[in-house]
Amino acid sequence: MPPAPKPDPNAQASEPAKAIENLLDRAPEPLFSDTLVPYAPSTRSTGGSQFGIEQGALYLMAKLTRDTQPLDSGLIWRIYSETANEEGRLELVATSEGGDAEFRLDPGAYLIHTAYGYATAINRIVMGRDIKSKMVILNAGGIKLDAALSEDEKITGGPIFFDIYGTEFNERGERNLVAGSVPADRIIRLNADTYHVVSRYGNVNAVIRADIQVIPGKLTEATIYHKAADITLKLVNAPGGEAIANTRWSVLSPGGDTVVEANGAFPDFVLAAGEYEVIARNNDQTFRSTFSVSSGENREVEVVTAEAERLPLVAN
Repeated sequence: MPPAPKPDPNAQASEPAKAIENLLDRAPEPLFSDTLVPYAPSTRSTGGSQFGIEQGALYLMAKLTRDTQPLDSGLIWRIYSETANEEGRLELVATSEGGDAEFRLDPGAYLIHTAYGYATAINRIVMGRDIKSKMVILNAGGIKLDAALSEDEKITGGPIFFDIYGTEFNERGERNLVAGSVPADRIIRLNADTYHVVSRYGNVNAVIRADIQVIPGKLTEATIYHKAADITLKLVNAPGGEAIANTRWSVLSPGGDTVVEANGAFPDFVLAAGEYEVIARNNDQTFRSTFSVSSGENREVEVVTAEAERLPLVAN
């Protein structure tokens, strides 16, 4: 190959290519700034002078991030007086729901609480008798959660709920609950952060935990995989026989700890995959058996009186 030409020392230096910006590497967003949009109060008095001349006018808008469009719905605005009342509480001065909001306020200091789902921001403003127009940057995103047994088998036949916690621990050593009993496929709006998600399949022991990051201005979709199955218990006199009514059940872990208890002929549970011991009590007789749970294999488990281990009756 011919040698490359020598660079011209008098040539103008080209600008370096702009690096791709990672949203998580940005400096913290300003939460409160001038909106830089024209604003004029919408209401005027019949005498020709501006309504509320003894008050100030405040116009508020909100964005998820500095790069997104202003939100036009789903916002809840609350204006509190900064001075506590006799009961030691902040007085709620005004509220508004929807998109942008306009308030008329007496001169003084106020706290502005902005909520968009579970994403919130609190800002302070001092009002005079002038007109102010402000933008709130929520620095928020969304999360949508789902659960499955495998990549090809989404959980549809049982109750799935999610609890969303912060990752920090409070003074009692517990995580603070942000949103509880969230159903699958629902968009939850949250401040950008990392959250500890607890997925519950059924109401017993099928529980999976994961840390999930919410990115500002983005929707994070996450699927949590369970290893569990739906199990129905039956006490029968012979395999395939009719279930015996009025039976009390205890399901135990291999270590002997009680996992769940129930009454009836057909108790039904979602259990995590593993080995279990079951005790059935009926008509002053007690029967013990063992069974296993394999992920995704929903089935009936029969305790056959003729085959199960009979336990001696213990007086209460």
